[in-house]
Amino acid sequence: MQIQAMHFKARASAALADATLQANLRKFQSAGFTALRAKAVAEFGPELFEALRGEGAAIRDRSLESLDAWLDRFEAEAVRRGATVLFAETRAEACELLVEICRRHGVRKAIKSKSMLSEEAGVNEALAANGITPIETDLGEYILQLAGEPPSHIIAPALHKSKDEVADLFQAHHHAPRKDDIPRMTREAREVLRGHFLSADLGISGGNFLIAETGSGVIVTNEGNGRMVTTLPRVHVCITGIEKVLPTLEDFSTLLRLLTRSATGQAISNYVSLFTGPRGRQDRDGPEHMVFILVDAGRTHLVGGDMQEMLRCIRCGACMNHCPVYRAVGGHSYGWVYPGPMGSVLTPSYVGLANALDLPHAATLCGACSVACPVKIPLPELLRKLREKQVNRGLRPWREMAAVRLWSWTARRPRLYALATAIAVRLLRLLGGRDGMIAALPFGREWTRGRFFPAPKSGRTFRSLYASRPTPALRKP
Repeated sequence: MQIQAMHFKARASAALADATLQANLRKFQSAGFTALRAKAVAEFGPELFEALRGEGAAIRDRSLESLDAWLDRFEAEAVRRGATVLFAETRAEACELLVEICRRHGVRKAIKSKSMLSEEAGVNEALAANGITPIETDLGEYILQLAGEPPSHIIAPALHKSKDEVADLFQAHHHAPRKDDIPRMTREAREVLRGHFLSADLGISGGNFLIAETGSGVIVTNEGNGRMVTTLPRVHVCITGIEKVLPTLEDFSTLLRLLTRSATGQAISNYVSLFTGPRGRQDRDGPEHMVFILVDAGRTHLVGGDMQEMLRCIRCGACMNHCPVYRAVGGHSYGWVYPGPMGSVLTPSYVGLANALDLPHAATLCGACSVACPVKIPLPELLRKLREKQVNRGLRPWREMAAVRLWSWTARRPRLYALATAIAVRLLRLLGGRDGMIAALPFGREWTRGRFFPAPKSGRTFRSLYASRPTPALRKP
């Protein structure tokens, strides 16, 4: 997937002006992921859930502190159970390994379940370039493959699409009469995908977690496609990041309780699948060959640094569900695989601060994301650190830096600051006119391009209003 993270401002402005997208985002918000999470937490018990969050964060920290040891343990156990474990330092190397596996086994068609790492590495493009047909089987991902679009949410990838848009896509690609109701559309997709399940040579899955003590991979889904992808083809390849490893099954059970409640408000998802090695002699189904491709792609550079806490992430999507910026502009504005607050930290960390200049600023720092995060990632703090790094490296625009220096110089001179703010408030009041709203703000087009700016009603500064407030009478003891 081509990185467009440098263009967040332009893409966000376009998203705000897109009436269809805004209508679809409002439907997403009304679907109530945040309300479902709140209900699930209330049913579990807020104090118990908070304790579980602390336990989950501790598990992820323990895993990351000894990442190399747990990866060695995972490799040893997976190989002992008949799987092959390959390590890829880069995304390009991961694609090369996958293409080589396909060539070795004569693969012409590969079916895929949901995988953020495959999006990150550009797996579909690599397969297609080598004559191998990739088929997405997650319904949302399948819709987006037909549309030629990337996901806009890590849990609900096609949330930006309306029912009518999906109906048009199915009619165009399935060459069948147009269907307007969701059950019939779902049935049509299932019939088409069933043929791909039965004819594919290789299945590609992601991995929500890797279990070191058993050499197992885990996928957590609400659709049956994950089971099909990992059991029907003769070759199964799990491609995921090295940070997904956990020490034990008990650790996994703790994080599973956090993941499902934080993502969709469920006590447990419809399918929780663990796969350990290829099909054995006593097994009635499963792949003949099982391969894990574990990808670094910048992750080890975060270990031991000030961004390590971001590697705790279990990809639940709660941060973006609660983020006012994401809810306004959608996922495509972020310009790469990972949207929302998690993407505003991960993307600059993986592709470089200079290549994602605006993402650390694509947040209000309200803290809703860190409160919702099931593993207590301090996202606002990490975003502030990235902003500091940009300033220290001279990556911010010179106008912005000059404005901040001017404000700092003025703020250190109280009388001058009071005079400047008094003049500014009066000018803003005049600009507001009769309706008290500013449609065009001098030197502030970014503010007024997509919103009206309310003018100060009194024409007085905060300091003036505060000084003239009534002094409350002191109570007698």
